[in-house]
Amino acid sequence: MTSSTTHPLIRIVDGAAVPAVGIWNIDPAHTSAEFVARHLMVTKVRGRFEVAAGSIEIAESLSDSHVDVVLDTASVSTGAVDRDNHVKSADFLDVENFPEMRFVSTDITPNGDSWAMTGDLTIKGITRPATLDLEFVGLIDDPWGNPKAAFSATGEILREDWGLNWNVALETGGVLVSKKITVEIEAQASPAA
Repeated sequence: MTSSTTHPLIRIVDGAAVPAVGIWNIDPAHTSAEFVARHLMVTKVRGRFEVAAGSIEIAESLSDSHVDVVLDTASVSTGAVDRDNHVKSADFLDVENFPEMRFVSTDITPNGDSWAMTGDLTIKGITRPATLDLEFVGLIDDPWGNPKAAFSATGEILREDWGLNWNVALETGGVLVSKKITVEIEAQASPAA
């Protein structure tokens, strides 16, 4: 197996290791799209979506690179069936009418050891800009000799910006579900054939 620092599909750009130019297909089975929200203002609730499709186009100039990821909204899982059903309802994602959410990058800018990736995030039919911190984790061959690149992206959004407004005020102050949502994505991708 070739290590991520010496792999032949690695190139160095501005002192940073990055994958070779080309289209990299995101592997849904080895990719996670997760979110974290506060419940009752104090505890964290984690959830995840299945990735329906995705690709990463690595350009010669990294600022010209492009990411496109589609998530299946009906796949949301928080570990509690009642909560999952509520998140799927019209109070939140309205999965019957909006079966997908999508992120399409519009700009990737160096930011120290990582990149700031800004793009159009569409949730519940509303498209707004969102920025994620993007890190190239590494590239390695799997046991069958297939190259796999790993990426990590994190950021925060305000759910009300996408019409996810449902909430309950607490008698002690605050709300049942936090307005701020943390987004965490771990992606594995392979060169397109």
